[in-house]
Amino acid sequence: GTIKATVGPTVTLYEITPAQGVRISKIRNLEDDIALSLSALGIRIIAPIPGKGTIGIEVPNSNPKIVSMHSIIGSKRFQESNFDLPIALGKTITNEVFMVDLCKMPHILVAGATGQGKSVGLNAIITSLLYKKHPAELKFVLVDPKKVEFSIYSVIENHFLAKLPGDDEAIVTDVSKVVQTLNSICIEMDSRYDLLKKAHVRNLREYNEKFVNRRLNPERGHKFMPYIVVIIDEFGDLIMTAGKEAELPIARIAQLARAIGIHMIIATQRPTTNIITGTIKANFPARVAFRVSAMMDSRTILDRPGANQLIGRGDMLFLQGADPVRVQCAFVDTPEVEEVTKYIAKQQSYPTAFPLPEYVGEGGENGTNEIDMGRLDPLFEEAARLIVVHQQGSTSLIQRKFSIGYNRAGRIMDQLEKAGIVGPTEGSKPRQVMYMDEKDLQMKIRNLQ
Repeated sequence: GTIKATVGPTVTLYEITPAQGVRISKIRNLEDDIALSLSALGIRIIAPIPGKGTIGIEVPNSNPKIVSMHSIIGSKRFQESNFDLPIALGKTITNEVFMVDLCKMPHILVAGATGQGKSVGLNAIITSLLYKKHPAELKFVLVDPKKVEFSIYSVIENHFLAKLPGDDEAIVTDVSKVVQTLNSICIEMDSRYDLLKKAHVRNLREYNEKFVNRRLNPERGHKFMPYIVVIIDEFGDLIMTAGKEAELPIARIAQLARAIGIHMIIATQRPTTNIITGTIKANFPARVAFRVSAMMDSRTILDRPGANQLIGRGDMLFLQGADPVRVQCAFVDTPEVEEVTKYIAKQQSYPTAFPLPEYVGEGGENGTNEIDMGRLDPLFEEAARLIVVHQQGSTSLIQRKFSIGYNRAGRIMDQLEKAGIVGPTEGSKPRQVMYMDEKDLQMKIRNLQ
């Protein structure tokens, strides 16, 4: 058969037309032997290459070229692109600039082991968006539990970032704030849908066109709406600390926010199933996989092996739809990003960062206020005495002694907590009792009445 070679930045693709009657599975099994005879780091066999009658063997180059962000941004393809939210990721095996439109995707899931180029990939995404979009058209919500990855973008806060009202920092580093921010984006999403409904349009682009052409009245609450791109670095850490609270708004945004121009990019190190759950996977159709350590991880992200055979250092697979494309991610260094942000910071900006709507948590103040201390349970005093005598604050004790249902006993418990007789719940441990003997308690109850 014939062999055709395509030399890319980091890997060379050899296309082989096998002789008739040769089984593909035979060639697949030769992976290690080919790697040995080429003395290569590790090869990837694509059998067969979709749409061609050939088998591809990808071999890492012995001295890989760095794909610079400068060469990508300076390319004709990027300069002349008319995507809504163009993202230039890097170069494919055939040395073409690889570009995607975030609007069509609509959300990206990025995964890869530590030090394989995730953060550089995110920086490349942000940089390419900064180059193409005016501050009026685009806002970022940057969530960074690592605290250091996105701090370089703080100088363009008034140009390109969005933040909660009353915060000093626009870049969210505190986990408790993350949930607030996500819920606030949900509110923004709902209000945007209302505006779209009033304007009788189906997506943000049509809405903004209508607004620019003066066909919507600003006095009725209509305004030009920028795209919002939410970027979460180290999503795994967020799920570990905030759990379901963070996952719900993320899933909501991922399901609904495409039409109103809110897009999410989530990066995680450990692509295990308890972090990337089914809901999240279903709503993040576009995946970017940098090198991962195990085949299982690759299956979690891409639903197929392959990401474990990458070389690392910015070598990635981009999957959208059917087949993954191998891309060498553009390298953008911190000094470069600093130059870009400084240059933007010198230009005229908005007085403040883009304000997100205020989110009032349900758990915060209102939770305990609903317990009406004016309408105490008739058994309140007896329950209080019982608990002080037994020195254990358990709901089941109240249930047993007064033979009442769990709901009523739970309500009494809440009232006791509000009155300061028992402490707050501590998971499975019984509550702490604040009073040692009945005399103190008697005083307290008298004060309550």
